[in-house]
Amino acid sequence: MSLVDAHAFALSLASTLMVSIVIFRAGDGTMGVMPATEYDGDEDTIVHELDPFAR
Repeated sequence: MSLVDAHAFALSLASTLMVSIVIFRAGDGTMGVMPATEYDGDEDTIVHELDPFAR
């Protein structure tokens, strides 16, 4: 998934689920998106974190 697609998907998930979402770079260079509470990978691979409550 490209960064643009990952960001759009993350924004949609954050606003729908109302949870913090992280965008991370996987080992093969692709981007992934998941709830921040479920992410247990390396902190250095996080590209962006979206919080639906932050303004």
